[in-house]
Amino acid sequence: MGNSIPSNFGFFKGVEKNFDKAAKYTRFSKGILEQIKACNSVLQVKFPVKIGENVEVIEAYRIQHSHHRTPCKGGIRYSMAVNQDEVMALAALMTYKCAIVNVPFGGAKGGIRIDPTKYSEYELEKITRRYTSELVKKNFIGPGVDVPAPDYGTGAREMAWIVDTYRSLHPNEVYSNACVTGKPVTQGGVRGRVEATGLGVFYGVREACKVEEDMQRLGMSVGIEGKRIIVQGLGNVGYHAAKFFQEAGAILVGLIEYEGAIYDENGLDLEAVVAHRASTGSILNFENAKSIKTSNEVLEYPCDILIPAALEAVINESNADKIQAKIIGEAANGPLTPEADEILNKKGVLVIPDIYLNAGGVTVSYFEWLKNLSNVRYGRLEKRFDENMYAEILNIIESMTDKKVSKIEKKILLRGPDEIDLVHSGLEDTMIGAYREVWDIWKGQEGVEDLRTAAFVCAINKVGVAYEELGIFP
Repeated sequence: MGNSIPSNFGFFKGVEKNFDKAAKYTRFSKGILEQIKACNSVLQVKFPVKIGENVEVIEAYRIQHSHHRTPCKGGIRYSMAVNQDEVMALAALMTYKCAIVNVPFGGAKGGIRIDPTKYSEYELEKITRRYTSELVKKNFIGPGVDVPAPDYGTGAREMAWIVDTYRSLHPNEVYSNACVTGKPVTQGGVRGRVEATGLGVFYGVREACKVEEDMQRLGMSVGIEGKRIIVQGLGNVGYHAAKFFQEAGAILVGLIEYEGAIYDENGLDLEAVVAHRASTGSILNFENAKSIKTSNEVLEYPCDILIPAALEAVINESNADKIQAKIIGEAANGPLTPEADEILNKKGVLVIPDIYLNAGGVTVSYFEWLKNLSNVRYGRLEKRFDENMYAEILNIIESMTDKKVSKIEKKILLRGPDEIDLVHSGLEDTMIGAYREVWDIWKGQEGVEDLRTAAFVCAINKVGVAYEELGIFP
């Protein structure tokens, strides 16, 4: 365990660069800004796991960036690209993300340096359980300490293994389910968590497209309908973002995956592409679409909205000036480098930053954590009461007007909210409120030239006030 930062860092330095750019528009002292910026706790562990007849030493991390709020919160990714720099950068982004959407957590992140496709399910379970036990030993996991979630290369399955391992090591803890989020619904998960990040991306971009003055500047109409969209990444986030955009009337003209990309200016049918990939193993050679072997080339194709939902630094100084999109919605973490940011801002592209736009996942994780602390499903207490009240009101209206409502209308009007309705409603309200907060800083504070800087100013202000009000201990 240590806090030294190797000199060859890139991603974390990029986050710090964005932080420094925004910090000068805040009123906090140098010391408070340094404290906000620094990673508080860095855990690197190496542990042995028996894989077949051999023993493998696995490298893993858990980094807690900020303790201005507890617990800390952030995903765990399984990837060969995992290193201390990446995990530190992602932990820092989590702090700012939670602050922007008013989720009361400090930022954290975890990662295991493995290629999950090279291991059987049983081997992945062993690695996950051993990693969890290491976090327990070092006090880097717990409902009030640090609450992981799924990320790149992990999902509900891994979260179920984590909660079971944690529970077995804390058999008398009432709130042990709250030690991790993104669990299967049957294990205390919340309905709506799977699509949360993609749906949050949709809500955020939709809100940006409602602002008339911004759309006029870009030469676009208000709203999502009819806008041409390219999505990079058909994982959980990219798929759901594309799905909600298409349902709202956007035209999905391009899809980019690691094996290649497809483009059709008349629009792609998302579900048909997914079915084609399931049967052939690739999105290439999809009916009527142009297939492009060099994936990232399609980032530069004509579109109104570009959604990078894969990995970091895909848009950089080498390709930023070739981007034709008028709006870029950062569904992934850090898909634009600071150099790309400068080029695109000069071109007048509206970049909706990751630290706001992909906060849907942590927002719904917060709802799941609250559910686990209360041990009550959302809607369970009020659903029937609401339905009965709506029925009473409808009866009164019918008797006063002497008119009857049809069966279909009655079914719509009398429906009480299920858990998923309340989760989606809470997410929508969060994304709308946070965008307006960030937009007000962008337009209202002198010198703040873009949404990313405004988002960082918003985050720094909230974290800085927390430190001021709490005081410095001792």
